[in-house]
Amino acid sequence: MLQDAKAEEIMTSVKEQEAIRKLMVFLQEWDSAHKVARSRILDNFIKSNNGKTEPELELEFSQGASLFLARLTAWLRMTYMYSTCLNKLLKSIGIFLSAASGRRYLIEFLEIGGVLILLEILGLNHLKEEDKRESVKLLQLVADAGRKYKELICESYGVRSLAEFLAASNSAEALEDVQVLLVSLGRGNSKYQNQVYKGLIAVLPCASPRAQQLALQALGAMQDIVGKAPSILVEPVLDVLCSVHLEVQSEAIQLLRALMAHEVRPALLKGLVAFLMPPRKKMLTFYNTTAKDPATLCLKQPVLVYIQQAAAAKAIGILAKESAEVAEELLQLRVVHGLMVAVGNLDHLASQRHASISLEDSPETWYTKMDPVQAEELASNRVDIPRDMARMPSTEGEHCPAEEKYSFNPEPDLEIYQDSQCS
Repeated sequence: MLQDAKAEEIMTSVKEQEAIRKLMVFLQEWDSAHKVARSRILDNFIKSNNGKTEPELELEFSQGASLFLARLTAWLRMTYMYSTCLNKLLKSIGIFLSAASGRRYLIEFLEIGGVLILLEILGLNHLKEEDKRESVKLLQLVADAGRKYKELICESYGVRSLAEFLAASNSAEALEDVQVLLVSLGRGNSKYQNQVYKGLIAVLPCASPRAQQLALQALGAMQDIVGKAPSILVEPVLDVLCSVHLEVQSEAIQLLRALMAHEVRPALLKGLVAFLMPPRKKMLTFYNTTAKDPATLCLKQPVLVYIQQAAAAKAIGILAKESAEVAEELLQLRVVHGLMVAVGNLDHLASQRHASISLEDSPETWYTKMDPVQAEELASNRVDIPRDMARMPSTEGEHCPAEEKYSFNPEPDLEIYQDSQCS
């Protein structure tokens, strides 16, 4: 029995020594390899080890997996600015960081300044979008490890780097990954949740409609977490209503609905009503000069103030129908006057349609029959409906001016009739 045990021990020792020898040969091969050879090594490593746990990786490397990880991180630190096998290198490091029970790999990566390198990759314009996306994925793995790791990313100016990348990236997949990461950094991270929230606000004025849409979605997801809505949110949210992209407008309106329960509501409502009445000097149209067909050369296209006007009219109708309190506040802001101005905008049917829906006055058809004289009368009306008079019926036989034949009503079950005179 003793001899068998001793023989088994010797066999085990021989196997361990052979495994260690193979590891040393592998590491020496890596150390002496140039770019092409290292790229091949990375390909084999990714193919053979993707999804492995920490014990499995240690078995693969004879309890020396950290030695290979150290070489990967060292090469990353030296070459990330030059895109040398960067995508494969990041994926290989990701195998270690995502390994179950592999927290020590994460710590080893962070000790060499891994987070700062990943964030710097996002800001290098000459690098490929797929490389930056892999960097975002690794940052997500770091954030998933817990609150202190989220704080580490934020302390490394991560929110600013991620917000700037969200505003500038052209990769749809990368944009979605960044949005998820930012929301993740804002959850369970009370120390920096407001910083994340403000970082998302800073994205709204960017030129990318997809980035605007994702930022609005993220702000909505974080609103309950943050609680208070800062005043700096008002102008950027209202400004995106001028977007020609309906998906951006829709997300903005959804966020406006969520913000009605917060202290910024009066400022938002005031801004929406103001959009209904753009200054006359801005109410111009431009022409489609790129059309090849002479018959369509003079088709009028809406300027941004018209798009904003239509979106504001739409938002007002939605908000008013959801809350009688909001509807009354809008009445005090002379919203009926503003909606009538929008209804009279013959240059933009969307403004007419959404304003008439908010006025609940046969919105589907009547504005299409309006003549220029009626439109001018609406645009120049001075109607004002005090809160206590908003639902008061007309005195029988009393003359009713043209602009008074519309009433703003948030109740969807009440009918409003279009007549030339009061009944």
